[in-house]
Amino acid sequence: MTDLRIISTEGTDKILEEATVQSLAERLRGRLVRPGDGGYDEARKVWNGMIDRRPGLIARCAGPADVIGAVRFAREHGLLVSVRGGGHNITGNAVCEGGLMIDLSPMKSVRVDPANRTARAETGLTWGEYNRETQAFGFASTGGVVSTTGIAGLTLGGGLGWLGGKHGLSCDNLLSADVVTADGRLLTASADQNPDLFWGLRGGGGNFGVVTSFEYQLHPVGPVLAGMVVHPMSRAKEVLRFYQDFCRSCPDEMVAAAALMTSHDGDPVAVMVAAYIGDLAAGEKAVASLRKFGPPLADTIASTSYVALNTLFDAAFPYGGVQRYWKSSFLKELGDDMLDIVVARSAKFLSPMSNVLFFHLHGAAARVDRDATAFGLRDDQWDYDVISQWHDPAESAGHIQWTREFWTAVEPFASGQVYVNHLDAEEGTRIKAAYSQHNYDRLVALKNKYDPTNLFRLNQNIKPTV
Repeated sequence: MTDLRIISTEGTDKILEEATVQSLAERLRGRLVRPGDGGYDEARKVWNGMIDRRPGLIARCAGPADVIGAVRFAREHGLLVSVRGGGHNITGNAVCEGGLMIDLSPMKSVRVDPANRTARAETGLTWGEYNRETQAFGFASTGGVVSTTGIAGLTLGGGLGWLGGKHGLSCDNLLSADVVTADGRLLTASADQNPDLFWGLRGGGGNFGVVTSFEYQLHPVGPVLAGMVVHPMSRAKEVLRFYQDFCRSCPDEMVAAAALMTSHDGDPVAVMVAAYIGDLAAGEKAVASLRKFGPPLADTIASTSYVALNTLFDAAFPYGGVQRYWKSSFLKELGDDMLDIVVARSAKFLSPMSNVLFFHLHGAAARVDRDATAFGLRDDQWDYDVISQWHDPAESAGHIQWTREFWTAVEPFASGQVYVNHLDAEEGTRIKAAYSQHNYDRLVALKNKYDPTNLFRLNQNIKPTV
């Protein structure tokens, strides 16, 4: 083995002697992977195929002690750091170029406590993996819309999901978290321990440390009534008008999404997806108007499991080298002028994999005080996303331009806010739009306290001011 060239926090090259690198490898229970090692290329791949970065080292952590060791090593040697959980994000911040990637994806333990209705979960899990464990006991916590979403990134950014209307966001279900801070300490953050850090973790992203496990509140969740109704794209404006009215009348137990997309048969379609979390007979009454409207080309709404509900959108967001770019905002109304723009531009998708998605935030998620967690965007509104997906990297410029122009045309109708989990890599100037000014100022104060040197900077970064 030879000495290793690696990137520092300042972005400059530095050399680590072989003995120094070996000392880290011996300190880890998991594996330290370098360029050229078996498994290196697989470990650096992420969901967005546009991301092709090569870390200088990958610490594949087996537990909290490995995370502590990796953080202390990075701090001691002034290394650029990225942190990878178990899921996906459009930015690819999980993978750094030339630095040390702390990989939590091997950490997948779950302990369910049915008596206390809690679960302790390590942060390499996806929501699909977490759901399978908790549903074995008839419980669930609010998780992602897609099963391949990681529990860590979603929770730290807020956590929109199918249980949000009834049980709040993922961060609202968080009871405590174990966190390795920038100085290499392992802290517990909860309402009783380090409550300032606990507040910041619920929406502030990965700015304050590396979370190694979460403790969640569990809720009884049995069979759910869920599925989609499909309409031709020619009726898209009518569908989205109806969808807005339907969402405004939804009880807490109901959450609804809508998408303009291309069907498996290649037909442009407008889709509404509804999930009722509660009594199935009450659910049938709640979805009756949705099923009658149109009538639809297809109606798949039926009794199903929560695990199956969490996979409804999986096929629309596959793994496997897919190039991805998106833009996002919040909308408080789906007005006619805005819908005219959305429908006209959706008729010109450059790829059959692309789509426009609306997800409604309401009910319990909207009733939490906006200062109670770092995630403070508690209005009854829609997260709106223009999502481009394609295979050929040579086509990237066209898809990126199309997405930006679509989003720019709709932005005058947006609220000015954005879901931090849906910001793309180039949108550092929009970080404040994910928070109220008061909450953002509190987050800066937390950053100054827990990470004043900005060791954890490859994220939707809240820059310290000290």
